Amino acid sequence: MVRMVGRWRSVTGGVRPRFSVGTGLVLAGLSLTAVAILLPVRLFASSGSAASSSASGAQDDGLGVWNTPSGPLTPRDREFVGKVRQAGLWELPAGRQALLRGKRQAVRHAGRHLTEGHTDLDRRAADAARALAVTLPGQPTPEQRGWLAQLDAAEGDTYERLFVNLARRAHGKVFSLVAQVRANTRNAVIRDLATRANSVVLDHITALEQTGLVDFGALDGGPVAGGSGTATVAPPSAQ
Repeated sequence: MVRMVGRWRSVTGGVRPRFSVGTGLVLAGLSLTAVAILLPVRLFASSGSAASSSASGAQDDGLGVWNTPSGPLTPRDREFVGKVRQAGLWELPAGRQALLRGKRQAVRHAGRHLTEGHTDLDRRAADAARALAVTLPGQPTPEQRGWLAQLDAAEGDTYERLFVNLARRAHGKVFSLVAQVRANTRNAVIRDLATRANSVVLDHITALEQTGLVDFGALDGGPVAGGSGTATVAPPSAQ
């Protein structure tokens, strides 16, 4: 009998170390563990890069980053101040109109919230613009003027549904912008404005949804059914 000390003979006659199989299994297990650890890290890093890319997707005004007493001011920060003001240029008159023309109490309630919220945000945006030397828009965009024209021409139930869904879509779109700015800005003035805007926009979304008239199936830009007809609501850009 041949004594096998520390070795075993394979069926093909080769000689292998006795612990080679166990060692291989251990190494394989360690490799799988490393993959399991590294894969989520890579995915997380990739996700973070995508979020950073999305957050930096502002229109570049060509002026670079400004150093201010309240911190660095990026093109996205300056754009945000302008968009807060731009939103108020149509939502403030729309809210006032709904407060006067709404038949449902919930619609008038939503109009009051839009009126009060954008009066406050307009003031804060003006203060931020003065502090940071940012130029603000002075009139609604052509798209916003089109929404106001639709509201002027609508009546009754069609008007109320049109108001609620135009405003709800616009607020839903700007809500993500506010979150990106609040998460990424390094400027204290912009951070304060974004914090307030986040509360106001969420309040408006809630008030609009409480009317029971939001067509959630058409938030991506489909037609909104009115009382005696169909009011087509164009999907909003960034207000």
